[in-house]
Amino acid sequence: MSAPGTSLPSAFGQRAAALLAGTDADLERLYPGDDGSRQPVHTCYVPADLVTPDTPREWGEAALAAAEEAGGPEVLAELAGVEEHLRAEVVARTVRKLREEPVEDLRLDLEDGYGQRPDAEEDAAAVGAARTVAAMARSRHRGQAPQPAFAGIRFKCLEAATRERGLRTLDLFVTALVREGGLAAAGVSEDGLPPGLVLTLPKVSAVAQVEVMVEACRALEQALGLPGGRLRFEIQMETAPMIVGPDGTCPIPAMLRAGGGRVTALHYGTYDYSASLGVAAEFQSMEHPVADHAKQVMQVAVAGTGVRLSDGSTNRLPVGDPAQRREAWALHARLVRRSLERGLYQGWDLHAHQLPTRYLSTYAFYRRSFDAAAHRLKVYRSRSVPGIEAADVADEPATARALARFVHRGVLCGAVGAAELAEAAGLGERELTELAHPEAALSAPTPGGR
Repeated sequence: MSAPGTSLPSAFGQRAAALLAGTDADLERLYPGDDGSRQPVHTCYVPADLVTPDTPREWGEAALAAAEEAGGPEVLAELAGVEEHLRAEVVARTVRKLREEPVEDLRLDLEDGYGQRPDAEEDAAAVGAARTVAAMARSRHRGQAPQPAFAGIRFKCLEAATRERGLRTLDLFVTALVREGGLAAAGVSEDGLPPGLVLTLPKVSAVAQVEVMVEACRALEQALGLPGGRLRFEIQMETAPMIVGPDGTCPIPAMLRAGGGRVTALHYGTYDYSASLGVAAEFQSMEHPVADHAKQVMQVAVAGTGVRLSDGSTNRLPVGDPAQRREAWALHARLVRRSLERGLYQGWDLHAHQLPTRYLSTYAFYRRSFDAAAHRLKVYRSRSVPGIEAADVADEPATARALARFVHRGVLCGAVGAAELAEAAGLGERELTELAHPEAALSAPTPGGR
């Protein structure tokens, strides 16, 4: 049989490679994909001067006490809409979580939750926050207390009125953390920073603000002898110009490029953003149409970049009489599930009493679909020719990755155990990571720290 005929010049492949070399490099640099590391299910915001190393434990105890006062976590599970056949396991995992790691990500707030204070007072609070974060990291490293995997500060924004104060707070916090935290001596890290350090830059409106933040990070690294690129930060989306800039385009992609790999996440600020669009206070919520629009824009802008997304908060706290608490818990549980269903795997919690419904809803979300997802992964991995074996769904590689990433998130947050994964999907955690994030598998951490 003669060779099939072709018409393109023999060197056209080289020509195409030369023409697309820049595009290939840009795609690899700008769209590296998710690295498979753990993303917290929530961030808890607490005024910095109110946080001590005991705060996470106290929040967990308060959450359990509130659940018991309501009739027990089983009652809250029913209130949260957890199906009866899932309830026992979800409740057991939630109770264990509230005892062992009640807060996954803690933000010591030196912005809106802290307010305007005399400079000397905020200086002391910034240094105190560094000492607290360091103490939490040492305690977690030693396994001595239920400390968060992620912790850091939110400092004031880089708008003119608060710029100097915000930069000084950032400087004081990072400098004290490196020089006084004792993390290198304790074996927590070589550079003196906790592995789960998070810095939050709020109220970003322009690319130039991100550029200044990058320059500040670089200057701090040089002054403190930190590795280049060590300081990274998340951006809070709280202003209309971050969705549509003065030139009529969305500046988020440009902000991520300006971040040079330092931007880790975008967080939606429910109330600042809604207020900036003129939404009346009564109707400001995570599910208002302006909120959904903004989060959809954010979701598209970060797709494939490796930058994570977080939904915002509800200010309807379960702290009143029994009827008010039930209403607030039901609302919180529904909003958590709503965010998860829309691909927003993180949110904000503002009070310890929100923790039970955070974990009940999150664990139910993953366990609700785990068996079906695990079965499809098992079938996908066992078939030799796509579509040959009998299965309800013939999954393509992209769908298999999506299934694996769903299960992987469930494992990382503690909704699913390693033994269950092996039994239902025939996978170990390393194999699951490789299937979910094939390009990042070699560097992805083993799930743990729960």
